[in-house]
Amino acid sequence: MTDPPRLPDLPALPALPDLPPLPSIGPVTRRPPPGGARREWQTSTVREIRRETARMITLRLGLPAGAPHVPGQHLTVRLTASDGYTASRSYSIASAPTDGSEIELAVDRLEGGEVSVYLHDALEVGDPLEVRGPFGGWFVWNGSVPALLVGGGSGVVPLMSMLRHHRRAGLRVPLRLVVSVRSPDDLPFAGEYGPESTIILTRRAPAGATRPAGRLVAADLRPLLLPGATAYVCGSAAFAEHASQLLVELGMPAASVRVERYGPTG
Repeated sequence: MTDPPRLPDLPALPALPDLPPLPSIGPVTRRPPPGGARREWQTSTVREIRRETARMITLRLGLPAGAPHVPGQHLTVRLTASDGYTASRSYSIASAPTDGSEIELAVDRLEGGEVSVYLHDALEVGDPLEVRGPFGGWFVWNGSVPALLVGGGSGVVPLMSMLRHHRRAGLRVPLRLVVSVRSPDDLPFAGEYGPESTIILTRRAPAGATRPAGRLVAADLRPLLLPGATAYVCGSAAFAEHASQLLVELGMPAASVRVERYGPTG
């Protein structure tokens, strides 16, 4: 048996130059998705139910896991029936930011609404209430820029969180608030408005009022404009469209007007 043929020796390969080290991108962190990081449901305890108007209540909730928020955000409330059926609705946060152990929601009663009617008619102090959040990343104000707040009806709720934050934190940045409601009886948080606030009554004004009842107009907003401000407009679709259009016509850049509309879900 003969040996297999021997292959010729191959020339040695030239030495490769040292490769540069891989670039470092630093520590990698996850960014929360738009609207905030994923939140889990938690069971809060109702600590107070406070009536604001004939149609609106404030719920003060104790949260075991906490829920720190930024003014302008909302929580989702979920009700679960004995047969497993669930219904959930989102409600704006009215309280100023704290450590998140307590939070206040304002709930407008909508006839026929699955959630709001229960919260108005059946919920009691001491009851558990399942919530998730806070959510919202667009319609928020952290107090770093001047703010012009314009709310229609219950649209004042997230703006009240901003106003309360402005006061609690002692912020020096200018803030002005406009609230449009039908009558004095329809004004939530009635005892909390100060010199930064303008109340617009559209249907009924008290005797001796300096402004007659009527729809919000440009003349109401013009003296309240602030250089470099961001406007936050919240209310029904019709109100939000009307108020934001007035601001743009008065010279505010459209990019500086943030709008949140609410619908008739209950």
